[in-house]
Amino acid sequence: MGHQPGKSSLNLQTGTAVVFQILLLTHTWTGQSAVKDLPQTITAMVGDDVLLPCLLKPPKDASLMTVEWGKLDLRHKFVHVWHEGQEHGQRNERASLSASKLKHGDASLKLSEVRFSDGGRYRCYFPKDRREYFVELFVGSVSSPEIRLAGLDEASSGVMLDCSSGTWWPEPELLWLDAEGHVLSAGPTETTRGSDGLLAVSSRVTVQKSPNNTITCRIHQKDLKQSRETHVHVPDDFFVVRSSCSVSISFSVLFCCLFLVSASVLVWRQRHLFSAAKKKETTKTIEEQRELMRVEQELLDALKAQMREDLRELEKKLTIQMMAAQNDADEFNKIKDFQEETDTDTETDTDTETETKQNVNKKIKTGLDFKLKEIVMEHNAQLGERKKGYQEIQLDLQKMISGKKENQNQVE
Repeated sequence: MGHQPGKSSLNLQTGTAVVFQILLLTHTWTGQSAVKDLPQTITAMVGDDVLLPCLLKPPKDASLMTVEWGKLDLRHKFVHVWHEGQEHGQRNERASLSASKLKHGDASLKLSEVRFSDGGRYRCYFPKDRREYFVELFVGSVSSPEIRLAGLDEASSGVMLDCSSGTWWPEPELLWLDAEGHVLSAGPTETTRGSDGLLAVSSRVTVQKSPNNTITCRIHQKDLKQSRETHVHVPDDFFVVRSSCSVSISFSVLFCCLFLVSASVLVWRQRHLFSAAKKKETTKTIEEQRELMRVEQELLDALKAQMREDLRELEKKLTIQMMAAQNDADEFNKIKDFQEETDTDTETDTDTETETKQNVNKKIKTGLDFKLKEIVMEHNAQLGERKKGYQEIQLDLQKMISGKKENQNQVE
């Protein structure tokens, strides 16, 4: 069979581990007759870092020695092992030794973030010198109390307060104090145990009205020499005043009356505001109508003035045209008179000439009549167009006034 380096290395490591465990068991067994010192007691709070002391006497370099830290109530006993400059068999990641301190014989064990379950007796053992040191770790827990309002005690005109703590260990004492530091009489303290073994306490007290009304809840643990307290100020309004049934009824009736009066005042005020707003809107509408009527009157006056001016212009034109027609008529009469004189002096006129003169006279008269008729028709047409324009302007004004009135009716 060929040689297998990996398998041989694994067998070597396994054999070394077995031998190391046998040595530890041998050292533990032989340590029963080791030199013992009186145990030291170390107190730590939950969450703190703590140092469990272990010093060789006389001091010497222990960096290459074997140091065993164990806890007597643990199943596997060992918490931390240092063997020939290396850590072995470490079962607690929060436990550590200082290599630099070991060179001076200091094998103190550091525990980080102490838990309540870390409490108990620890053993520091040096197998080579067969020396062991014991340390008693006492783990305590403290927390600040909290005060809450539990209710009002109408029978005594007092205020009920509850005080409760977080986790404590060992069991603390709960006290109620007034502003002068005097202990108040309170109900029994209730204690509850959590799943982690820590304790919580609570108590209730009924306080009466005082000049200060400042109440203190204090929690004290004498073994740990630790105290925590919380203060609260109770306002005067929280304290109820005793009253008879008649007084209560009177207050109720008075309250109802005040409520009705307030409601009436509120309704009256709302109506007054609405009336004032409506009146203001009406006044505004009337003013707008007046302004519109004034503008309309001004437009009508302007139209009348324009119509009068146009009539004057037309009359002037008509007069000029009439004068021209009169001039034509005068000319016609002159021609007629001249023809009559000619007829008297000349007797040799033929029938043809007479007919020609009559035709000329007829044409002249017809032309004058047609010209006068044309002037009158043109004058009438211009008057009709202007009258139609004035009627359209008046119709637009009436539409504007009607629209304004409809808007006013919608607002009302």
